[in-house]
Amino acid sequence: MKEIYAALYLHAAGKEITEENLLNVVKSTGELTDEDKAKVKIVVSSLKGVNIDETLKSAMAAPVVAAPAVGEKAEKKEEKKEDEKKSEEEAAAGLSGLFG
Repeated sequence: MKEIYAALYLHAAGKEITEENLLNVVKSTGELTDEDKAKVKIVVSSLKGVNIDETLKSAMAAPVVAAPAVGEKAEKKEEKKEDEKKSEEEAAAGLSGLFG
């Protein structure tokens, strides 16, 4: 994950996202492992030809689309609570019929 943050940092700084630059940023955060080096290669190759600005804009717009789903879930929970409450009331009414 730190490799992705490092790539975003380089992008924000206006620097080219190369393996060397990314390794330098990751190395500055602490010890550089072989796993880090492999992840850096993957990130650099994955970002070739990607317009980072456009990707970030579309990622920022995504939560707006998902927002109604949160409201719908809340409504469904309220409906479920109401249904449970009605069921409890019906059960209580049935019991009162048995016991007079």
